[in-house]
Amino acid sequence: MTSPIRMGSSVAGPVRLRLATREDQPTIHRLVHQANINPLDLDWQRFLLAVDEAGEAIGCGQVKPHRDGSRELSSIVVIESWRRRGVARALIERLMAEAGPPLWLTCRSGLVPLYVRFGFGLVGPDEPQPAYFRRVRRLAAAFGMLAGRGESLAVMVWEGGKAPGHSAL
Repeated sequence: MTSPIRMGSSVAGPVRLRLATREDQPTIHRLVHQANINPLDLDWQRFLLAVDEAGEAIGCGQVKPHRDGSRELSSIVVIESWRRRGVARALIERLMAEAGPPLWLTCRSGLVPLYVRFGFGLVGPDEPQPAYFRRVRRLAAAFGMLAGRGESLAVMVWEGGKAPGHSAL
């Protein structure tokens, strides 16, 4: 299933969103590793890819299920030369629309304003949250992850507020 996405005038050609195939697994791993984000649980069957007119992957994302029943918007990556052109927005909105609420995520604190625009709300450490996210939060604090960057780990949830496709960017 592929669909064109509407992009700004700075884009040289059409960009399409499509479901990943088994052959995309190495590309997904490469994109995630190059972005230096969580490389665990990268099952191609859950991924949506953004591809340029030549069919080259320029971005990806997934909704990852956890044992506690929660689902996580995860592995959102856009290659640097395609950033600020609406590719991440298209990936996020499509994944949200297909998954429905509630949808959780973790990100570095500097990205909180981005996800607020999609209707995600910040979840404090003492607020109710799935066991997986409590565990990740504790691990990040224990190992000082992101501290060297002057940031912390943020946990966020989308409970259905803003409709996907209508974020104010």
